[in-house]
Formats: sequence, structure tokens, C-alpha cells
Amino acid sequence: MNTEVMLLIGAGQIGMAIARRMGYGKKIVVGDRTQKNAESVSRILNEAGFDTSPVEMDLSSRESILNMIAEAQKFGEISMLVNAAGVSPSQAPIETILRVDLYGTALLLEEVGKVIGCGGVGVTISSQSGHRMPALTPEEDELLATTPTDALLALDMLQPDRIRDTLHAYQMAKRCNVKRVMAEAVKWGERGARVNSISPGIIVTPLAIDEFNGPRGEFYKNMFAKCPAGRPGTADEVANVAELLMSGRGAFITGSDFLIDGGATAAYFYGELKPEKTDNK
Repeated sequence: MNTEVMLLIGAGQIGMAIARRMGYGKKIVVGDRTQKNAESVSRILNEAGFDTSPVEMDLSSRESILNMIAEAQKFGEISMLVNAAGVSPSQAPIETILRVDLYGTALLLEEVGKVIGCGGVGVTISSQSGHRMPALTPEEDELLATTPTDALLALDMLQPDRIRDTLHAYQMAKRCNVKRVMAEAVKWGERGARVNSISPGIIVTPLAIDEFNGPRGEFYKNMFAKCPAGRPGTADEVANVAELLMSGRGAFITGSDFLIDGGATAAYFYGELKPEKTDNK
């Protein structure tokens, strides 16, 4: 029972890249909404020398999260959380995006925060989308940060008549992720643990390819073509940031969000991607 345990939520490229950096010497419990996906990532990591166990897990269900935590605790103390799960604007309707990306992430941070070991650390993957949405009021930000988790989806700002489309739902979810991390960092700190978020831009993953081929595909292609970096990013570049945050070198960093988007957000506000300079809305 002395084994340290990493929870890897979301069987995707970004989560797997982070697990390769930080999961050596630990038991990695891989949670995904389908057992098949969890088993696939577990097999890849096991064949690379890691020690993993797959678990089917629904991010939008507290019971499912608690079951995964209980399974992880059979191996030892949970010392790391990597949350890379979620759905994109082209993959799901508004209700699903809010329930998974917003409510589910809040649930996960809350429940893991109750059991994370002293010296533990977590990262959750947010998105540049949360940075591109117009600023909310301080009162709205506080509601997203501190509303009891089970009451989040009842907030007025998240009701169907206030959400324009799936992109807006996604932006709200990712803004909530960042605010929730700030509030949870206070609670995690009481256990001697840290938690941060990373907001990637266009990263080449199967999810991003869905976006490239979706109704907003040209918008996204234009975004990385006109950002300062002039290209999309890779999962390993996100893992570079996660490695800093989850290692001892990041010991003074908690409750923070790190935007890693090749300058796309900068170009959106001050460059060639500024709305009045492009036909893409």
C-alpha cells in the first residue's frame, strides 16, 4: 500500500503524453467513458513499461467518480490527477458539454481534493476558448468558482436561453474550469496539495481533427495559420507545461491557469485574428 497512484482521466493523446512524463514508478489508473478506450491506452502504456489499470468512468457521475477513486485507493495513496477528459463543440450538444466539461470537471476536482495525498498535485486541461469569451462580471466568476457542485447547472447564466450555441457552452465550461481550479486550490492546499489548469490552443489530437472536419473547421485552420507560431501544437508541448507544474520545480504554483496556444489568443485580441479583421465569427 505504499504505491503512489496517478489518476489519468480521458484516454486521449494529451493525457497519455502527460502520463508518460509523470507516471513512471506509479500505478496509473486510466479512467475513460468507455472500457475499450481505457484498455487501449492502458495497453499502450503497459507496453512502454508503465503499470496501469483501466476503469470505465463517467465524468458526469459522482457515483462513477467515487467508484474510480475507490478502485485507485486499492493500490495506494492518490498523489497525482491528470484530467484530460471532455467533449468539443462539434462532438456534443449544449447539455452534454455543460454536464461533462463543466459539471464533471467540478465534480472530479471536488472528490479528488478530498483524498489527494500531502504533496500531491493535479492538472486539468481547459482550453483557450475560455480566454476568448468576453469577461464575465466578478459576481458571475465567483458563482462559477464557488457554487456547490450539484447546483452549478442550475445557475441562471447556464440556462438554455442564455447559451447561444455549443461553442458558447464550451467557452463557459472552460471559463468555469479555470475559476473552479482557483477555488479548489485553496481546499487542496489544506491537504498540502496543489492543482492547476492548462488551456491549450489547437493541439493535433483526434478531437482536434473532428473540429477541423466539422462546421467550424475553416475557422480553426485559419486560427493556427495566422497565430504567431503559425502551426498547431502537439500533445508533448502540453506535457512540457504539465511536467513543470507537477514536478518540484512548480512547487510554488497552484490555483493558476497556463495558456499554451501559439499566440492565437493574442492574435485574436490584437492581431490578424481580431474579429473585425476576419470573416470568421
